[in-house]
Formats: sequence, structure tokens, C-alpha cells
Amino acid sequence: MKIGVIGGGPAGLLFAYLMAKRDPGHDIRIAERDPAEATYGWGVVFSDVALAFVREADDRLHHALSRNQVVHDAMRIVHRGVAVPLPNNVFHRMARIELLRTLREFCSGVGVRIEYCRPISDPAQMGECDLVVAADGANSAVRSLYRGHFEPAVEVRPNKLAWYGTTQLFEPLSLIFREHADGLLIAHAYRYSATHSTFLVECDPQTFHAAGLESMSEAQSLAYCEAVFGEDLEAHRLLSNRSAWFTYAIVRNRRWYRDNLVLLGDALRTGHPSVGSGTRLAMQDAIALYRAFEAVGDDVPAALAEFEAKRRPPSDALQEAAVRSTEWYETVRSRLELDPISFAYSYLRRTGRVNHEDVKRRDPELARAYEALHAAAGGL
Repeated sequence: MKIGVIGGGPAGLLFAYLMAKRDPGHDIRIAERDPAEATYGWGVVFSDVALAFVREADDRLHHALSRNQVVHDAMRIVHRGVAVPLPNNVFHRMARIELLRTLREFCSGVGVRIEYCRPISDPAQMGECDLVVAADGANSAVRSLYRGHFEPAVEVRPNKLAWYGTTQLFEPLSLIFREHADGLLIAHAYRYSATHSTFLVECDPQTFHAAGLESMSEAQSLAYCEAVFGEDLEAHRLLSNRSAWFTYAIVRNRRWYRDNLVLLGDALRTGHPSVGSGTRLAMQDAIALYRAFEAVGDDVPAALAEFEAKRRPPSDALQEAAVRSTEWYETVRSRLELDPISFAYSYLRRTGRVNHEDVKRRDPELARAYEALHAAAGGL
């Protein structure tokens, strides 16, 4: 088959590699709008489950990715200046640029051609193809071109985020809630390499406007966040990489494919940073699309139908969990009066997929502390 992939992110790269490895006769070309070494943001994080999917699809790729990863099995919630540890939460973190480099190397090794600095707004620009994969991100130009067919729903969430880095090494994945004269700011921080951590700052619209962040430059915003989280950063600085404030959009599509064109990754559906699901969803999409061709052969219509039938239910379930998690952060002001134990407990149950028995299995110490607090108050 002749396959054109629009977008050289994790979804497009992984799908191209798996298809080329399966059949070296495929002619596969990726069009990427950015230069080869461009990447925005810092580290990415995924759960242990997501990496198991990579291992099942290609053990050699899994091994290569694992070499660049930092693995920790704990996280912590910092509320009212008190750190509550949450053990048995396994996270794999790595630099986004290292993830892309590894996937590109594997693509090159199986003959996939990657064309950089080539933005695509119309699949026709890829030439005659048996299959076109639009993996061109949450603001997909291809999806917009065929909006009437895909019928996307784009729901922009209210909270503001800025993606920084730092040389302060946050060993457990840390969620830090800092109340300030201007309101509440939240840091999602985790080490992803020997020298750097991701430091994603989030705040609600009230805080954003009270602080005057909408009128600050990138450098001024960075300095403001450094001051708010000075106790956590200690002597370390925040680092910027086009770290402007942004809002997150939840993207859904009524239809997933059109003739020989299929959406993949964030173009198809987004998760949310609060559950670390964006990269995970994109890579699982790529594996699911590959599995569909593995199941039905090179029959494109049948493979795309198989992809949607098998992938949509788990994808929708994870996205709904991400939406509930997002809503928890957006309404967290209403929980700030909780003691640190109850606050951490509320966090664990934010998606609706974790009940009290799950908390007891995952973190018996936190469950006992929560039970003791609420039994004394007559709540259990």
C-alpha cells in the first residue's frame, strides 16, 4: 500500500513504524510541519499500562523507549503545605524530544520517509494514496477541512495552563496546590531526565485575571510563577520553551474516518494533562489502527471500520475519565477547606473509576487515615 501520514507526532510515527515493519513493501511517507529538532514542552508521562501496550506491539521498541525513561512508583499531593504520599502509582516519564527521536529512528530503520517543514492542510497534497492518516493534532487542519463529515465537538475548558521546565528534580510526581493572595495555583511536577523536571502550572480564570497574567509577557508570567512556587523550587529557576498560557480543548468526533482518510491521536480525540493521557491515547490509537490492518489485511474500508469498532469504546471511557478529572481541578476551590488526607482521598476518586475498596487496595495507609478521620466525625 501507499500510505501518507500527516503529522510526525507519537501517533503518526508509531503507526508508520508498525505498518512498515509488518510489510516492507508498503510505501509510507510522513509529512511533518515543524523542523526535525523542534519540540514544545518538556517531559511526557504515561502509566505502566500504556507501556505494556507498546511491549505487546513491539518488544524492541519498548526496550529502546525504556532506556530513556525515569520510572517511579509514587506520587504526592501537597495541600496546605503538607505533603501526602500516594504510593503504588507507577509512572514512566521521558523527554518528549527523546520519545520523538526514538520513534523517528525506528521509522528510518524500516524505510519510512519523513519530510520536515511540510505543513499539510488538504490530504490531496499527499498525492495518490491508498490510506491517509491525519495525525495533525488537536487543531487538525484536515479535520477542519472535512468538518461537515467528521462533525467534531471542541469544548474549550476554562482553566489556564503554562508548560515550564526546571532543574529542580521532583522525584515523586508532585501535585502542588498553592493558595495565594490572587487565588489558587496548581503545579504538576515530575522529573523526566537526570537533569530536568516538567513543571506545568494551572490556574482558574479568577486567579488568572486577579493576578493580571493576561497582560504579562512570557518572562513576567514565568517570574510570577517562580515567586508563587518558590518554596517548592528552592533555589532553582523555571525554564521556558514557548511557555505561553493556553487553554485545553476536549475534542470529540462523531465520525472517525472518511473513505480512505482516518483521524488519529489528538486530531481524533484529546485527553487531558491531569490524567497524563494525551500521549498514551495517541500511541494506543496507533497500535489499534495497526491491529485493525493486521486483522483484516490491506482492505482499507474494512480496517478502518474495525479500528473504530474496537477502539471507540475504551477510548471514550478514558476520555470521560479525563473530563471528570478536568472538572475536579476546575472546581477544586470548593475542596480547599478539606484536611490534607481528605483532599488527597478526593483526588484519587476524582474520575469516578476508583471506589473506596480500590483506595484500600492501592493505598491502605491513606484509606485507614481517611476512615479514622471520618469515623471520628461520624462520616463513616
